[in-house]
Amino acid sequence: MSFFRRPDYHSEVSNFLSELKVKNPALEAEQRLGRALLWDQPLVREVWSEYRAGQIPQQAYVYQTEMHPLFNPMDKPSGKSE
Repeated sequence: MSFFRRPDYHSEVSNFLSELKVKNPALEAEQRLGRALLWDQPLVREVWSEYRAGQIPQQAYVYQTEMHPLFNPMDKPSGKSE
């Protein structure tokens, strides 16, 4: 054993997670199934291309005051009267 080696440290959170995995061995498999429901989905190219086509290009300077011609927050929403 090295003179400079520190003893193994385990935080309270690490101990809790280790105990939880011992009590419920199927926990990790359940987590993987839950992740697969929402995140591990195949990429749909048509939807992705529609998403990209709908984006407004960013101006060269992010804080520039000139607005994009398609977006003007000063336009009054339709249906409301003052």
